[in-house]
Amino acid sequence: MSRVDPTEQESTIAASVNATTPIWQSRLAIIIAGFLWSTSGLFGKLDVFENWPIEKRGLLLSFWRAGFAALFLLPFVRRPRWRWELLPMGLCFAVMVVSFLSSMTWGTSANAIWLQYTAPCWVLLAARFVFREPWEPGAWSLILPALVGVALILFFEFRSLDGEWAMLAVISGLVSAITYTLVVLFLRRLRTENAFWLVAVNQSLTALFLLPFVVSWSIWPTLTQLLWLALFGVLQMALPYLLFSWGLKQVPGHEATILTLVEPFLVPVWAYATVGEVPAVWTIAGAVVIVFGLTLRYVLAARRANRVSTLPHA
Repeated sequence: MSRVDPTEQESTIAASVNATTPIWQSRLAIIIAGFLWSTSGLFGKLDVFENWPIEKRGLLLSFWRAGFAALFLLPFVRRPRWRWELLPMGLCFAVMVVSFLSSMTWGTSANAIWLQYTAPCWVLLAARFVFREPWEPGAWSLILPALVGVALILFFEFRSLDGEWAMLAVISGLVSAITYTLVVLFLRRLRTENAFWLVAVNQSLTALFLLPFVVSWSIWPTLTQLLWLALFGVLQMALPYLLFSWGLKQVPGHEATILTLVEPFLVPVWAYATVGEVPAVWTIAGAVVIVFGLTLRYVLAARRANRVSTLPHA
């Protein structure tokens, strides 16, 4: 995933909307973005990286992907402005992507993506109990299913741990969700800044924070690996952000979230196509509960938005 909630990023899109663009094109752009984001299940499982030590592979993949993504996105940045919140946000983003790709490397892609997709639940809980914000309408429609889904996955995973990396994979997935939550909370404070600037900063700082590890390990990609890493950074990370931001000019955030649910469903498909990886039954069950909560939240949000839009104007 390694990105942000559309409802948080929506307010950072400052470009004007071309009224002649059919909305189906904007929706298609968001779906394509979700499809491209899902290819983490392909790139993260490629056997071309098997000669990298498994304990370091997630960090190495994160570094190179972030570097190529930053190079691709920087020309699209407008109105860059430094604020102190960018530094801790970038650090949280770096931990998020390393823990996510490590979870995917050490365990199943399905567990990694669905554990991370519980982040909106933790955002709501943090907003209420840390920042003392009132509950969003219908908040429990997301929180309860997310907690049940996570409990299902964790209970059965810890009962049937298979392999020395299995527990670390689950823990890394949870760390990814928690740090994703922190990234979203920082983005709330930075919502007036340019969207591409925020994305480029996160990618650039991730590469900067991880550079000392990469240099100290002296593990360098071959030409073939470098080509795959460039595709990873551009196709799986940078290009989807451009498509998503363009589509978000017309598509509301709650609808965009539902459209991008193509990502967590396709991540395990890519992993299966790449290495024959099959999600556990409890992961599928937990995912169904989590996606029910996500869908219910944004369907209710769409209904509220529709009721507001039909009110008479003075």
